[in-house]
Amino acid sequence: MSLSPSAPLLQVSALTKSVPGGRMLFSGLNLTLAGGALIAIVGESGVGKSTLLNILAGLDRPDAGTVAIEGCVLGTLDEGALTRLRRARVGFVFQAFHILPYLTLRQNVALPLALVSADRAMVAARAQAMLERVGLGDRGDGYARDLSGGELQRVAIARALVHRPAVILADEPTGNLDPETAGRILALFAEAVREQGVAAIIVTHSAAAAAIADRTLTLTAAGLVPASPDAG
Repeated sequence: MSLSPSAPLLQVSALTKSVPGGRMLFSGLNLTLAGGALIAIVGESGVGKSTLLNILAGLDRPDAGTVAIEGCVLGTLDEGALTRLRRARVGFVFQAFHILPYLTLRQNVALPLALVSADRAMVAARAQAMLERVGLGDRGDGYARDLSGGELQRVAIARALVHRPAVILADEPTGNLDPETAGRILALFAEAVREQGVAAIIVTHSAAAAAIADRTLTLTAAGLVPASPDAG
């Protein structure tokens, strides 16, 4: 695949998606994100926020329009190429953490990088560095059962960033956390995104999560529009 080094990290043009039965989720959706940009997307339940994230990651196909990551148009790729792009250039942070219980925390963090690199020493070293970055450097040999929800989400953030993706997609990343812990996690997430120059999107119902973003947009059937002050 040919990537353009001068292209935005994420470019979305005229994206349209409907659901079975013909109901339109959104149409004419446009979005451009450069490195270090962090936006929040809010909207009512059922409007298509998670569907939009799936399309941006190449897990779902739009009815029309294009998504490009680093200049590479996802719609031009077959499933194998999409999988390789996703592994190398996209990071995910989920509400439910998805930390594998049978792997150590270091192995969990290393997993995205191990899928794209055979250099075991480098993978282990970078995973350890990311755990240290999120304040869990001494917990790498532990397991998910030993951690609190906030600690698990820190592991999830380390895992999303370890392979130095171009784009991070976060779906309600603090929905299972108490407000104080959520605030610390959000600050860590925003700092890491901007330090690494990632283009990041948070889908959320949380006003606190939206507050860390550069912009907050509301997803509607007409696309993305600036959020009202009380959106969330």
